[in-house]
Amino acid sequence: MNKPSAVRHGRYLAAGLCLLILGACGALRPEAAPPHPAYYALDIPQRPAPATATATATAPTLTVNPPHAAAGFDSARLIYVRETHKPEYFAHSAWIDPPARMLAPLLVAAVENTGAFRAVVQKPGTATGDFRLDTEIIRLQQDFRTAPSRAHFTLRAYLVEEKTRRVIAWQEFDAAVPVTSEDPYGGVVAANQAVGIVLERLATFCADAAGSVWMKK
Repeated sequence: MNKPSAVRHGRYLAAGLCLLILGACGALRPEAAPPHPAYYALDIPQRPAPATATATATAPTLTVNPPHAAAGFDSARLIYVRETHKPEYFAHSAWIDPPARMLAPLLVAAVENTGAFRAVVQKPGTATGDFRLDTEIIRLQQDFRTAPSRAHFTLRAYLVEEKTRRVIAWQEFDAAVPVTSEDPYGGVVAANQAVGIVLERLATFCADAAGSVWMKK
């Protein structure tokens, strides 16, 4: 072997050894840690009750059952859709609790603010009321099928007269709010706004439906 060939051979050997060493180091190096998960809450601002919204001593009482959620919406996972009938989930973002559980106190506060009921009591508990409110989350998701995407919230509600066990009214409420940033946080902010819109409509629905029955007694 002449000298130039020997030099080239030595260089190739050195390069090969370097690649082997780098590969071994890469195998020993821990993988990059995934992003820290982000957790979000349903936390709509509560409006103060109007000065005239004061329940009288003869006003009815309302008990509120824990909200239910349709299949797929009964966990803490943040849902989004890009195709119809195909829900997907954000990998590193979630609610701090299933939305149905977070919704209950917000719902009670919204109905209390109408001043239409002498008391609004959240179940479970031993208290009974003149009326009962049953609710179910039908949809709570970020919809990327539009631009900008939208937070979409749908809630079904039933108002029941406890004495007769009769459903005196029911309604499905729906709100879709455009996001300001195309990410989970933007979706959560818009979702809270959509929930606030729905709860305001729901509170009016409860006050009107119960009031119309109560006035006839």
